[in-house]
Amino acid sequence: MKRIHTLTDREAEAWDRLVDNSEAATFFHKAAWRNVIEAAFGHRAHYLFLEQDGDIAAILPLVHVRSRLFSNALISTPFCVYGGAVGAAAEDCRALEDAALALARDKGVEYLELRNVTPSGRHDSLQKSLYVTFRKEIAPDPEENMKAIPRKQRAMVRKGIKAGLKSEVDDGVERLYRAYSESVRNLGTPVFSRRYFRILKEAFGESCDVLTITRDEDLIASVMSFYFRDQVLPYYGGGVSAARDVKGNDFMYWELMRRACERGVRIFDFGRSKVDTGSYSFKKHWGFEPEDLSYEYCLVKAGEMPNLSPNNPKYRHFINAWKRLPLPVTQVIGPWLARSLG
Repeated sequence: MKRIHTLTDREAEAWDRLVDNSEAATFFHKAAWRNVIEAAFGHRAHYLFLEQDGDIAAILPLVHVRSRLFSNALISTPFCVYGGAVGAAAEDCRALEDAALALARDKGVEYLELRNVTPSGRHDSLQKSLYVTFRKEIAPDPEENMKAIPRKQRAMVRKGIKAGLKSEVDDGVERLYRAYSESVRNLGTPVFSRRYFRILKEAFGESCDVLTITRDEDLIASVMSFYFRDQVLPYYGGGVSAARDVKGNDFMYWELMRRACERGVRIFDFGRSKVDTGSYSFKKHWGFEPEDLSYEYCLVKAGEMPNLSPNNPKYRHFINAWKRLPLPVTQVIGPWLARSLG
């Protein structure tokens, strides 16, 4: 007998066993994201699972993001790059997707968004070719990884080394927040709250660390990364203004790769980028090849697929104005806006 339920803390351990043992699952399918998103952003999570004979056979994490400014949607999973249903049987995944669509209709949302890595095969969904991901196998030897970096990018890394940059694992998030918030302000993007990063550290423990880059004890750059199986995922990172001259970001990602391979990591997941953006080009310069992500949308009340991309002309004036705001102002206003972006 198969039944669909909503996750509670009682089933979280069984949920994560499926995540850990399923090849299709990702770090962003972890049960802890449910509590992270509810605590940090106040959105209601609906983590669905299909039970068969007392075991969890398939999962689908969902969050209802309700915003007057942007959209009202059911998403798998907001603030994460991967999502969608995971299970050994395709019919179980389809059953969860159908339940999600029924929930979306019941909640009266504009659309259901499934951030799949690969296509689901649904005939009633629309797919947007906007995002790609960059993943690459790395060698266990740092020297091999250095040689594998294309020549021009390798020169950037060596400039950072010659500039005397140092790396250290950070116990807190203060320096990360300073570097990250300055970087996203310069991109015209609202920053998350400092509290969100603290929640992430607490929720994921040793699976989440912060690597900070300094020069003569001065902050240059910092990145928060997630570890899952044999993978490392640099997720939130940035540099202060001084980082550009000393190639701080280039050095930072090299140091993360060097440290990761030494601890047995096999896959470096550079994460999601929009096609033909600065981050897209940066990752290609490292020798990573883009892989399409199959983000799918089932429209409920919306007449067309959403377009929350910064490339959307209607956001251009807002982005340009945001870049000119003082950093402390963006750190106060930004979290209120960022919670609705998902």
